Amino acid sequence: MFYLAAAVSDFYVPVSEMPQHKIQSSGGPLQITMKMVPKMLSPLVKDWAPKAFIISFKLETDPSIVIERARNALEIYRHQVVVANILESRRSFVVIITKDSETKLLLSEEEVERGIEIEEKIVGDLQSRHTAFIHDKN
Repeated sequence: MFYLAAAVSDFYVPVSEMPQHKIQSSGGPLQITMKMVPKMLSPLVKDWAPKAFIISFKLETDPSIVIERARNALEIYRHQVVVANILESRRSFVVIITKDSETKLLLSEEEVERGIEIEEKIVGDLQSRHTAFIHDKN
């Protein structure tokens, strides 16, 4: 099982392009060009671990597009699961997306008060799916 951490950003400034010292405001307006972070999911699924159970994440700020974007990722990369969530509610609500299902995982107010984290529910769900995946392969 590969449980991929969500990307902090899809863009970065290469170290070779970073200034050595503080950027001076006297130089006028600042323009930054960022590079795209290389996509690792495709080679992982296709080349490095084609028989593995692979989970990715899709975090969005717009609830109206998150499920569609998660389904698109499954279609493009052909892996098993996307954990989809919205930035605003990411600590208490996720949707586990597979090619055949959508499973909502939600923390109750009582669970939040007891200090339970959504990751506990995510890991439990994914562990069950992984076990089924292994049995289906044998």
